[in-house]
Amino acid sequence: MIKNKADLIKNAHTEKDKRCRETLLDIVEKAIYSVDPKNAIQKYVRLETDTLHIDKLKFDLKKLKRVFVVGGGKASGAMAEALETILGDKITAGEINILRETKTHFHTHHINLNAADHPVPSIDGVLGAKKMLKLVNQAEKGDLVIALISGGGSALMPFPAGEISLEEKQEITKGLLKSGATIHEINTVRKHISAFKGGQLAKHACKNGATLISLILSDVVGDPLDSIASGPTAPDETYYKDAVEILRRYKLWDNLPETIKKRLNEGIAQKIPETPKEMPPSCHNIIIGSNFIACTAAKHRAEKLGINSIILTSSLEGEARHIGTAFAAIAKEIHAHGHPLPKPCAIIAGGETTVTVTGTGKGGRSQEVSLGAAIKIDKLEGTAFASIGTDGIDGPTDAAGALIDSSTLSRARELGLNPLKSLEHNDAYHFFQEISDLVFTGPTGTNVMDLLILVCI
Repeated sequence: MIKNKADLIKNAHTEKDKRCRETLLDIVEKAIYSVDPKNAIQKYVRLETDTLHIDKLKFDLKKLKRVFVVGGGKASGAMAEALETILGDKITAGEINILRETKTHFHTHHINLNAADHPVPSIDGVLGAKKMLKLVNQAEKGDLVIALISGGGSALMPFPAGEISLEEKQEITKGLLKSGATIHEINTVRKHISAFKGGQLAKHACKNGATLISLILSDVVGDPLDSIASGPTAPDETYYKDAVEILRRYKLWDNLPETIKKRLNEGIAQKIPETPKEMPPSCHNIIIGSNFIACTAAKHRAEKLGINSIILTSSLEGEARHIGTAFAAIAKEIHAHGHPLPKPCAIIAGGETTVTVTGTGKGGRSQEVSLGAAIKIDKLEGTAFASIGTDGIDGPTDAAGALIDSSTLSRARELGLNPLKSLEHNDAYHFFQEISDLVFTGPTGTNVMDLLILVCI
């Protein structure tokens, strides 16, 4: 899974650091495998003769008129392929938006896979979302609609509302991503300038009495249904006024296009409908994969390797570089006092940090976490740390994240690199590229936020 695993291990300067790197990379691979979307679909969906079991729900296929499949996200291609393997020609039709770069990775016959873009939405994503709404609007009583939703779905299933153009939605997405806004805040805005998100897909799918089941791979801290992919099949607890407050808070409001301001102001004035605040009883949302599952798998693997382990949290949030500093402090505590665990040990956490972009460099939140940690664990032998995006794509880069150990800074100095300057310019990618400590997995087909693992020996 980790394409450059051997090279990452070779980069260690001491035997202790080498063992730390080997252990850490082994744990990372097992954790990501545990949230493989195909495994998750097979766990929750099974067919027994003419009875379809989806979690605790049962459907007699002889009584079902039609089965439609829609959805999108970074894991949706793998989810669609796995679902079609189970249901085959029992699927009437399907439209799924997937990452453009994964188009050739998956093969389906009854579900159409539309290539779209992330993190900035594209016209192909809009066309795919329109196809989904057209399909589910055909659904009626006796039909089953299955929605496959995963992280990245917000950008991959765009459908600007009213007079808002795709280009205007692209610009506001870029602005929010650079502002340091949380994923919840970003999605609050997205839902209120969309004709698809915030429960609106479900409104269309269920309006004529069809049953809707959403199988969801969570990429949001705490697994809130209304935030994952901006909650297209979940009730929305946010309002137009919340979106405006967020845009003002991050100083984006004054420079917004008039079409977006107009829609949000009309929403506040109740001239246009709010997003749905409740779902019909025929709508079911099921979480089939999460960061906690990945963290638990990491803990089990560490214990199998004879390493003491603990999960700090699967709900980690905060500024990326400061989270890295905190993990470095934990490493020092372990080496000095054997706390919170004695060596050898693995400290595991998951979640999604944020980066407030002030520079013009290249990087992602996981790379910035690792760089923040590297500065503080310099020369602390027997230590390795990595922050990895489980989707294999850290920010707008081709790396999943970065790995560090006690020799990271000394190797960087030999090449004339300045870690503080790299942080200042948000340029972690080029820093780690120079010392060959970027972690490459390619798109993993899953997405349950980030894994942060510290190993001390």
